Formats: sequence, structure tokens, C-alpha cells
Amino acid sequence: MTQQLNIEVRLKDNGYIIHIEPGILNRLGTIVSALGLRGSATIITDEQVGALYGRRIGSSLANTNVEMLAMPAGEQHKTLETVRQMYDGLLRLNRGRDSFIMAVGGGVVGDLAGFVAATYLRGIPFVQIPTTLLAQVDSSIGGKVGVDLPQGKNLVGAFYQPKVVCIDPTVLATLDKRHLSNGLVEVIKHGVIWHEQFFRYLEENVELLLSLDHETLVETIGRSCRIKGDVVEQDEKESGIRVILNFGHTIGHALETCTEYHEWLHGEAVAVGMLAETRIAQKLGLTTDDTFRRQEQLFQKVGLPTRLPPMDMERFQKTVLHDKKNLQMKIRLVLPVRIGQVQVVDDVPLSLVSETVRELTSQ
Repeated sequence: MTQQLNIEVRLKDNGYIIHIEPGILNRLGTIVSALGLRGSATIITDEQVGALYGRRIGSSLANTNVEMLAMPAGEQHKTLETVRQMYDGLLRLNRGRDSFIMAVGGGVVGDLAGFVAATYLRGIPFVQIPTTLLAQVDSSIGGKVGVDLPQGKNLVGAFYQPKVVCIDPTVLATLDKRHLSNGLVEVIKHGVIWHEQFFRYLEENVELLLSLDHETLVETIGRSCRIKGDVVEQDEKESGIRVILNFGHTIGHALETCTEYHEWLHGEAVAVGMLAETRIAQKLGLTTDDTFRRQEQLFQKVGLPTRLPPMDMERFQKTVLHDKKNLQMKIRLVLPVRIGQVQVVDDVPLSLVSETVRELTSQ
């Protein structure tokens, strides 16, 4: 049985290790000390996760001055105002450049805490400790940090790599089924964009994953992290191939924005975005119905939505046009050719996107 995995993300200047190990929260002090992080530590988390793990993590850093700053939970709080509050907290604690930040939580916390680390005093080190499946397999890896604006998701940010990523699969036992399914979307995405064999593995083992079978979970998290690590190693700052990691996210992000981050979780929106973008690929003659059907069936097994909710189409169109991946206001989409291979198309007509979204909208 696989008990633990160490995956190296090999970058020119800022490489790091992803540790996947049950119970790793109990030895964070040893890990950060080995990295030379011996100054004061500030845990940035949300109110829910802080109540679950704040004291435990603080105890593991027994020889370090540790304080915790907690933000409200939810994507709607991933804003510049919350960043300002974190700056105020760090200044109140007299944190200097010898200090470091520990991002403890899901993707919202990791994105925001990483952005705070990248910009406070022009940059201090930070550690990613993801506590949701989505964060463990996706947002904690690769160094994308940032916050949202009212006009759209992640429009302010930076590339800033963590010093280490520490993943404890046992914390997933605290997730409800909806949040577990939410995280599986990014896992499934990695199979679609990169590795058909991995996608088949997910099709065959989805029930074990949903039951939190230990061996299947560690294997799935490890393979998904390795896929994302492979892509990031080739293109750290998204000047080329890394854009394929955005499959499903152009429409997914627009859906999140248009529903004010209240109705849909990130993974749920991306799942429907993946299906919509696959249907667009079909209409452009790039792929077959089998590519759509296999994703749809797997999402249904996981308990994810496969249709969009009714929404303001005018606002949706404006949001899609503001997506940061677009070039000169032309819609840029990552479209599947088959399971395991995608293609970037730089000029997808807005009319085609709108038509497809209307077809996949629940009546």
C-alpha cells in the first residue's frame, strides 16, 4: 500500500517538493525548519479551517513564534479588501522579511495567502497546506496566486512559488460529498488534457475515490499532482503549454462571476465549463461525441451538475470577453481533440459560445 509520495516540481529557480503523507500536519515544524524557515510563522486560513486545524498546526511548530489570521470562508471574500486586512494583521504582529506565511485551507485561502506573501514587503516565503481535494491536486501547485475583482476571477495576481506543498489526505474525511466531488473535477480535467490512461483509471475507480479508500486516494492525488507538475515544469509562467490547464475555466469562471460565487462551487462551474467547451470543440469539428459522453458520464457518477443554470446572457458575454486568457478581446479556449489531448483555439466566435451555453442551460 502506498503510504506517502514525494513529488518534485523541477523549476529553474524555485523548485520544491510536494509531500503527500497521512498525518503530515504533525511534523510541519521539522519540514519548514529543514527548508531554513526559522523566523516567525503566520497561519493564514479561514474561520472554518482554522477551528479544525489551527491549534494542531501551531503545536507542530512548537519552537516557532506562530500566530493565526483568519478570513471569512468563501470565494466572495477573495478580494483586495481581505488582502488589506491581512496586511494590517501582519503589520500588527510586526512580521518582517525573516517571517513566513502558512496557507492552510482550500483554493481561496491558498490563492489569497500566496498573493499576500508575494506582495508583503515585496515578498516573503510561504508554505501551501491544502485541506480540500481541489486545492491538493490543483491550486496549491504551480505558483498562481491572486484575488478576484467584481469584473471577474483572478484578475489581480502573480506567479509566486511556495517553498513546499504538504498534503495530508486524511483531512479529506472532514469534507462533505459535495466538496469532495468539487475537487474531483480538477482531477478529471488532468486526465482529459494530458493522460487518457489516467482518465480511464478514474472511470474504473470512482466509487473507491468517493468512499475515501486510502490507497486509491493517495494514488489519485499523486498522479494528478505529477501531471500538473509536468505541465508547470515546461511552462512556469503560462507563456505556452500551461494554458491547457485552463480547460473548462473560461466558461466556468464566467459562470461563477455571473452567479456571484454563491450558487456554484468552483469545480461544479468548471465541470459544466468543460462540457460546454467540449461541445464547442464538436461544433468546430475537432472532436467526437464520445469525448463529451465520457466526461458527462463520469461527472454524473461523481454527482456533479452537467447543465448550466439560467443566467443573464448579456452579463455572461461581457464576463467571457474579460477573461484574462483572451488575446485582443478574442475568445481563447482550450478545446479537447480526444481524451488525453487538447488544442488551444485563439479566436472562438462569441456567438458560438453563447449558442452552446444556451443549449446546455437547464430549462
